[in-house]
Amino acid sequence: MNPIDELRAARPAHLGDRPVDARTRAAELSHAMSQPRQPRRRRIVRPMWGLGLAGAAAAATAAVVVMAGNGVAPTPRAPDAGADPAVATSPYTSPPKVKLSARDVLLAAAEKADRQPETTADYWHTATVTRTVFTAAEGGYRVATADRHEMWTPSATGGEQWSRSRSLGAWPATEADRKAWEAAGSPAEVGVRVPGKGKGVAMRVPMAPGKVHTSRSPLVDGDKVFWLGRNVTMKELRELPDDPDELKKWLLRSYEGHDTESSSTPMASDVWLFKVSAGLITDMPVTPQVRGAAFRMLAELDTVEVAGDVTDAEGRNGTAVSVEEPVKGGAVLENRLIFNEATGQALANEHVVVKPGGMQAGLEPGTVLSSTAVLESGWTDDRP
Repeated sequence: MNPIDELRAARPAHLGDRPVDARTRAAELSHAMSQPRQPRRRRIVRPMWGLGLAGAAAAATAAVVVMAGNGVAPTPRAPDAGADPAVATSPYTSPPKVKLSARDVLLAAAEKADRQPETTADYWHTATVTRTVFTAAEGGYRVATADRHEMWTPSATGGEQWSRSRSLGAWPATEADRKAWEAAGSPAEVGVRVPGKGKGVAMRVPMAPGKVHTSRSPLVDGDKVFWLGRNVTMKELRELPDDPDELKKWLLRSYEGHDTESSSTPMASDVWLFKVSAGLITDMPVTPQVRGAAFRMLAELDTVEVAGDVTDAEGRNGTAVSVEEPVKGGAVLENRLIFNEATGQALANEHVVVKPGGMQAGLEPGTVLSSTAVLESGWTDDRP
């Protein structure tokens, strides 16, 4: 089957023969042409970026995860002048990839997100792994950590939110850090600094994996389940507008000119919208149409960039869209959302060093500062 036939076969029946936006057609054609001819096993993942209210305080302490950054894969060179046209168009040669803009990629992702199945149940469940690196209060070496979190958020008001967490352990972030840790006596527990908490010991990090902790608590105000610029109810999430312009207006009602974490840190509206929308796309129980609207809304932001062939902390390959975010101390970070371009499902949210400074001083550009990947996300009738 040629690429055009593949696109026609994949087109939903309810769309009939209505014309398709030229940018969307280019994005889908690029994807179809780049697919292998043999069938491959499909991995289904539903990641998250945002946090339930119970997990917000823990996330605020995240510092850095050291991983290699990734860039856009090179576009194959066009045939040289005078090349045999029969060779250039041979079915046995790989077709060139079309280099798309962030807008093209996001519009294509919106089409895929719209087609995701929609079901509801008693609880919205997510399972995530967060990787962070902290700086030791004494010795200055860095310690990487990993934690697994699960959340069960009730669909009905007045219910209880369940959580299950476990530390997966900690280790020196680099070989140089390992030597410094060993020189300090290889402590089983390391006192670390946390951004915004001064220069002393803000918390202690055990190096060994911990036990599983399960807890439950009533919803905030009896009905608040997530933060989306403000605390929102399940009903509000389920009734969000599926028009990108209306969704943008709804979100910006909560924008007050500053960062999502600190009222003393100014933040441009584009960056704020990107941060809040990344959570909506990845982990919140919105309808597929609202998730598609969020992609379309981000596609209209001039500051969004795109990078292909990006690998998240779980080793999953995807496409990343991002915005740059100035932070305290003169550093500049890249806030990026990684998603599976073939399905429109988000994989992870990361912060990457663009310009070191402040708490990020001494880190190489391209270092991933925080990484949250979702292993599971969806509706269930079960709880712990």
